[in-house]
Amino acid sequence: MLKFNGTSVFGGIAIGSLCIFQKKENKVERRQIEDAAQEVQRFEKAKETGISQLKELYDKALKDVGEAEAMIFEVHQMMMDDGDYVDSICNMITEEHVNAEYAVSQVRNRFAAMFEAMDDDYMRGRAADIRDISQRLIEILSGTQQAMDMFQEPVVIVAQDLAPSETVQFEKDKLLAIVTREGSANSHTAILARTMDIPALIQTDIELKPEYNGKKVIVDGFTGTVYVDPDAETLKVMEEKLAKCQEEKQLLQQLKGKEDVTADGRKIKLYANIGNPKDVESVLQNDARGIGLFRSEFLYLESSNFPTEEEQFQAYKTVAEKMEGKKVIIRTLDIGADKTVDYFGLEQEENPAMGYRAIRICLTQPEIFKTQLRALYRASAYGEIAIMFPMITSVEEVREIKGIVEEVKEELEKQEIPFKEVELGIMIETPAAAMVSDDLAKEVDFFSIGTNDLTQYTLAIDRQNAKLGHFYQPHHKAILRMIEMVVKNAHAAGIWAGICGELGADLELTETFVKMGVDELSVSPSMVLKVRKNIREAKAES
Repeated sequence: MLKFNGTSVFGGIAIGSLCIFQKKENKVERRQIEDAAQEVQRFEKAKETGISQLKELYDKALKDVGEAEAMIFEVHQMMMDDGDYVDSICNMITEEHVNAEYAVSQVRNRFAAMFEAMDDDYMRGRAADIRDISQRLIEILSGTQQAMDMFQEPVVIVAQDLAPSETVQFEKDKLLAIVTREGSANSHTAILARTMDIPALIQTDIELKPEYNGKKVIVDGFTGTVYVDPDAETLKVMEEKLAKCQEEKQLLQQLKGKEDVTADGRKIKLYANIGNPKDVESVLQNDARGIGLFRSEFLYLESSNFPTEEEQFQAYKTVAEKMEGKKVIIRTLDIGADKTVDYFGLEQEENPAMGYRAIRICLTQPEIFKTQLRALYRASAYGEIAIMFPMITSVEEVREIKGIVEEVKEELEKQEIPFKEVELGIMIETPAAAMVSDDLAKEVDFFSIGTNDLTQYTLAIDRQNAKLGHFYQPHHKAILRMIEMVVKNAHAAGIWAGICGELGADLELTETFVKMGVDELSVSPSMVLKVRKNIREAKAES
């Protein structure tokens, strides 16, 4: 038996045959060409073919993994047709009289390096997308494109890395697990694996040896372990673990439609976090009672310019209508720190996590803020919307926000544009906000505790720094005491308090939060039923 270790990006157990997925090496040679115009035409034709293929992949992903995850292939179509990308390739062909394959490979390298140099994780992830679409173009141009092998039986795919387009081409019912030697937890491939509900490991130390093909393999997505040619004892243990997982999944499905109420009768609001209107489908499938965090910055991250009031209104309205009267809490834009957007013109900062971000941008550029607030209030007429503001540190900030809100409401009234009165809340994610939460509670309708930032600011640890992972302790007493204090201060002022950070989905803490009096937990859609199970087993009173 051989044992390998990696990092899990989705749990579960898979047992089956191992299949090594080797990408065909495409060596791109530089060739001088005589007719540059004809070569540009050849590239344009390849681009049209590539976009057509990506449309087909979108349709397949839509069927296999749903609209939210299929969107990556719409993004890839836009990237392949992006003006800067296309112009760079065509200019290189025209000016240097080189073959299209070489021009694509050079532009790919330049664009990928540009994205990888960015501080923002989201933008760094675009480097993999550039490589993916460029590889497709090179294969079309060179005639080396080949269809994915069709498997006769379900397999565990082992690869150096996988692009989203490669992952989605595998037949869903023939894919047991994904194991790669490279990759990141935030990659689209990892997200697709989670959506497909299959175990996935990245950065695994397994070698891609041809002799491993066809061997029995076990993937333990809980421990990040791969067993090749497992012995009888290991196989028996893992088969029992797999049976238990399948049983737990069936039991969780039975919780759909059940109340989120503790064993001793206390009701908890169990909501879901989303980052895009397309995610609503997953919220409803997993039976969340509402949306506790809608990250509105996706509108800014996916746009090449400031999204208009109408564009924002349509996005918020869509979510409100799809949720059919269930609460939708929308966080105003949280740009800055690890989420940078070029057109905001933000300067490079030595410590961006503590810099010009979130509400600080909104209060110093009120025209951006007002546009979003107008869109939010207009959308409120179509559902049960609430608004919350990130990165608050003082009562003065909240009062300034409320002043701007009143201006927006007055404008809408004068224009006879319908809207509802909505709950206004703030995120408690700075130690300053936690410490003055008794004063802040008198100004707002609710608190939502953002445990990710609250943890990093309290412990003075950059949560993006992999070297500090050992020191990053979200269960630290200081964090838990702050959460308890915030909840008590909220209740004393007659408002409710919830948690929308990663800690809300920490199953080890569900009962702790219930006993603290936390009113709401907002988690990723895939965690809703697991948290519901823990809520129903917990007791609010000791």
